[in-house]
Amino acid sequence: MSNLVSSIREKYLHTLDQIATAARKSGRDPHEVRLVVVTKSQPLEIVQAAIEAGARILGENYPEEGVTKIQSLAAQTGVEWHMIGHVQSRKARLVAEHFALLHSLDSLKLARRLDRFAAESQRTLPVLLEFNVGGEASKSGWEASDESQWDALLPDVAAILELPNLQIRGLMTMPPLGTDAQDSRRFFRRLRLLRERLATQLPGGDWRELSMGTSADYAVAVEEGATLVRVGTAIVGERRYTSEK
Repeated sequence: MSNLVSSIREKYLHTLDQIATAARKSGRDPHEVRLVVVTKSQPLEIVQAAIEAGARILGENYPEEGVTKIQSLAAQTGVEWHMIGHVQSRKARLVAEHFALLHSLDSLKLARRLDRFAAESQRTLPVLLEFNVGGEASKSGWEASDESQWDALLPDVAAILELPNLQIRGLMTMPPLGTDAQDSRRFFRRLRLLRERLATQLPGGDWRELSMGTSADYAVAVEEGATLVRVGTAIVGERRYTSEK
């Protein structure tokens, strides 16, 4: 186990160094960027080792798998669990009850379900709005690849801002699959510009966060304004693929 922890710690610290370099390159404070270590489809021993290696924010894709890990590692203090994957309506209660932040809120319908379940749990759930800035049909999120259509997004976003048990914290995106790091830059920039538009049109919201960038392109994402980067493979290795439960 000690060798596993040492290996993950080395990669974790290297990732933090790369984030800091990218932040300084773009004139930003490295402390503005938080690293989410993606542990989806990883066994408990890997998750435990990541925590021992210093990881403090863990990202999961599947609600039931994530909740099992949260409950199994309940003795761990100072660890935040984020839901970063698409959430099916029937899994909304699990997310509302157990996660510190949802990165992937992708519809008004889901928002209303989450709000209801959060109210029943007597808590407020912080969320990020997921936007599809690359126009891929297979991607989740509000369609936002055409800047001329951005104003059409305002009614849904305004409605979510009114939900009492959700708190919008910013935006999230995934660039098209197969896009290399430099090609991803334009999609990250588009999300940043969209955030600026929403902040101007809906100034009562909290738009502090931009969740973008993965193992392949997180440095570019930081250069373009990411405040949360989601890195899994580069720190904990290849995933053990599972199907949603």
